Amino acid sequence: MAESMKGLRRSHRCTEVSNRNIGETVTVMGWVQKSRNKGGIIFVDLRDRSGILQIIFEESDVGSEGFAKAEHLRSEYVIAVRGRVEARSGAVNKNLLTGDIEIRANDIRILSEAETPPFPIEEDSKTKEELRLKYRYLDLRRPDLQRNLILRSRVANITRSFLTEEGFLEIETPTLTKSTPEGARDYLVPSRVHPGQFYALPQSPQLFKQLLMCAGYDRYFQIVKCYRDEDLRADRQPEFTQIDMELSFVDVDDVIEVNERLLKKMFKEAIGIDVELPIQRMTYKEAMDRFGSDKPDIRFGMELKDVSHIVKGCGFGVFTGAIENGGSVRGINAQGQATMPRKKIDAMVNFVKDYGAKGLAYLAINEDGSYKSSFAKFMTEDELASLVKAMEAKPGDLLFFAADKDDIVYAALGNLRLELAKNMDLINKDEYKFLWVTEFPLLEYSEEEQRYVAKHHPFTMPMEEDLHLLDTDPGKVRAKAYDIVLNGHEIGGGSVRIYQSDIQEKMFEVLGFTKEEAYERFGFLLNAFKFGVPPHAGLAYGLDRLIMLMAKEDNIRDVIAFPKVKDASCLMTEAPSIVDNKQLIELGIDVKNNTDI
Repeated sequence: MAESMKGLRRSHRCTEVSNRNIGETVTVMGWVQKSRNKGGIIFVDLRDRSGILQIIFEESDVGSEGFAKAEHLRSEYVIAVRGRVEARSGAVNKNLLTGDIEIRANDIRILSEAETPPFPIEEDSKTKEELRLKYRYLDLRRPDLQRNLILRSRVANITRSFLTEEGFLEIETPTLTKSTPEGARDYLVPSRVHPGQFYALPQSPQLFKQLLMCAGYDRYFQIVKCYRDEDLRADRQPEFTQIDMELSFVDVDDVIEVNERLLKKMFKEAIGIDVELPIQRMTYKEAMDRFGSDKPDIRFGMELKDVSHIVKGCGFGVFTGAIENGGSVRGINAQGQATMPRKKIDAMVNFVKDYGAKGLAYLAINEDGSYKSSFAKFMTEDELASLVKAMEAKPGDLLFFAADKDDIVYAALGNLRLELAKNMDLINKDEYKFLWVTEFPLLEYSEEEQRYVAKHHPFTMPMEEDLHLLDTDPGKVRAKAYDIVLNGHEIGGGSVRIYQSDIQEKMFEVLGFTKEEAYERFGFLLNAFKFGVPPHAGLAYGLDRLIMLMAKEDNIRDVIAFPKVKDASCLMTEAPSIVDNKQLIELGIDVKNNTDI
């Protein structure tokens, strides 16, 4: 039978009690982690969000009624205990913050009984994720998940404090807005008042924060929910949280400078990591050439090498054919891996096929200087020696080469580099390596749409020295865009925005929009730009992904209170679900079965 708290008030969380409180009477409340009856004395581990505290019950202290209650305790019962803080009578538990003390109870109340949970409430649970997500409210009691969410709260508070001190204003923007289908799919919300019309949930507050700059608010930020209807993966969710900001009268260096100081404060105060400033910068082109990725993990080497100039005249048709078709031949050196079994090499060949490559060429340099290779017979000794030299290889090394269009070569070797690094244990998981990647391409060509599309969004400013290329060679125009990368993950990105009407009109023209189409989609922003717009720029962090990396988790779901699974459903609430037909009639919606479409 559950009892009332009347007359009792919690004085401490479990780990707020320490040896400084010895001799004091305290009141603690929480969940029973486990209970051990040693005959005449009962030991209970009490758990709350702060940690675990040992409680001792003896009949001489709590009376026969209180001792009977203690005997009744089971895992996950919620109890309140009042008692005296003492030094541990048994061995000190160095694994607990409270391992040198215990509470000798003199009063107990059972506030809530509990059924046996479907899985143990413990750290590093081996229970299948599907079951844990179905009972997420129980899963969230686990100390490791609680630490993650406490870290998330701490980072949000540090961010708010820092940006406020820097003159930023926290301003909310709408979550029911206009669909602007340029990028990922929108989540749509039907309007009852306007039959047949829809709102969109925002993919970002981009247009509104630019309007706030037009309105003169100078520096804005928001910790905001955003939505994208796209396929999920380990570091992506359909609804996610951004630390969003926009600044007026700034350029690239200004945005980078304030964000470097934010990151330094955030990592030092939240997890005790010193971020060395200034953070290294690298252009998009250099990142792709050296690492095959625009979000390179620079905790280890194994950089890509372009060997096209060495093999362009060799007898290996795979290499020469790629170069003749405008592609390249590049390689990576897996140092010390010359003895890799053929079966594993074949697995690497199959691995890169997922990234569009037709295969991999390899060259193992044996300790005696001889070669084991898939292509050596097509090349002369001099050509092989030049290739080995260009790859800075030595006996015992294994070289992998990809030959194709540049984007396929980058994707294949960039991902192979990461796979090999994992297999070779090259990654220091305790290291945090930041990198700014700058000068992204402004545009990329969509074969599906047969036109250029914005790499970032249509309001990104081209680099001034490339403006003339918008008419002659749009694909070569660089953007004043920048990403902040941590350990091979993009944690934030932004750009300087277009604020001159002639450049914006040219941008829409290159994207294939007529003036009418541009105004139909973005008219409210373009009209605002007629009334005096300051130069402005911004950046947004993916808070979920940032916390995932700070907490050293592999899955973004472990840092979100109530996440979705891969099909964007919630196993706990069973959302999405069928709604009442009356609601559909009010909205003028008729749901068809897939077989009817």
